[in-house]
Amino acid sequence: MRRSMILATAAVMASGLLLAGCSSSDTPSGDSTESSGGGEVTPKVGVILPDTKSSARWETADAKYLEEAFKAAGVDYDIQNAQGDVAQFQTIADQMITSGVNVLMIVNLDSGSGKAVLQKAQAQGIATIDYDRLTLGGGADFYVSFDNVKVGELQGEGLQKCLDEAGKTTANIAMLNGSPTDNNATLFKEGAVSALSAKVDGGEYTVVADQAVEKWDNQIGGTIFEQMWTENAGAIDGVLAANDGLGNAAIAILKKNGVNGTIPVTGQDATDQGLQNILAGDQCMTVYKAVKKEADAASALAVALAKGEDTADLATGTVTDTETSEEVASVLLDPEAITFDSVKNVIADGYTTKEAVCTAELAAKCAEAGIS
Repeated sequence: MRRSMILATAAVMASGLLLAGCSSSDTPSGDSTESSGGGEVTPKVGVILPDTKSSARWETADAKYLEEAFKAAGVDYDIQNAQGDVAQFQTIADQMITSGVNVLMIVNLDSGSGKAVLQKAQAQGIATIDYDRLTLGGGADFYVSFDNVKVGELQGEGLQKCLDEAGKTTANIAMLNGSPTDNNATLFKEGAVSALSAKVDGGEYTVVADQAVEKWDNQIGGTIFEQMWTENAGAIDGVLAANDGLGNAAIAILKKNGVNGTIPVTGQDATDQGLQNILAGDQCMTVYKAVKKEADAASALAVALAKGEDTADLATGTVTDTETSEEVASVLLDPEAITFDSVKNVIADGYTTKEAVCTAELAAKCAEAGIS
């Protein structure tokens, strides 16, 4: 019923724009073009990405793929990045709502500010999509992401496999988790804890440090991990780092202490840096999330909503908003664990290139990993 109401609203808004013949506002990323019908503006989608500091993916992958999809569909779009600033996030949202977007897609910085933005858009009859991160209590019409509990499970399983390969039957584990205000970080940790629970409950693994990193800030993450290292007198055998940026921050401290490559470190996002760390032997695995599939699923929903088309077959299931207990129509995609032997898969998929990953220093390792 809710989906039908949103669909009807989107159709009315799109029709209203067409009948009014008004022009779209200028957009920082995207062409405010008139359609070939003689002055009629096309439906418009607004997208707010979170930052560029926590992960390079938001600019190098998500923005690019979303832009390509919107251009191909012939809808107007405005893609902006809040750069980790809640006030800027809210300002961008206000500008987009004022400019006449009829669909708003966000990656929240935290559920509180994200909820305020979504509800302001909904009050104006604008369809809403949570992209990558679910906004608790926000009531978005759709949620598109990866199975984030599965991401954490892959990290936990990967860490255990790397410890096994290193001959570690017992291990002290340090957990460097994502932002405490990011629901995804909660899900990643849930999955990782689940994957490691048998070893922890059996007394084989001991979690000696466990801390979240505010705003996924890599510099803060490095400081936290250095404190973990000092407090445990270097008695850490494995690092469950929630993404590649935090993993690299931990690796920097391990390098400082001359033990990089001897202590397994996990990651996520299959960034160029993360893949290079895997090839160099400093990181044991990452989790690849085929962002193009995520962007394509989200853009398909956004385009259908913007044009007033049927969305019934686009969602593949639901997730439960733990704050409201309401079900949110969702698309959840499968993540993939990446180790030394499968780095080539990420490149073959077109997510990055051999040139970006295989520096001169890593040429031999790339050849060994079968990257051609």
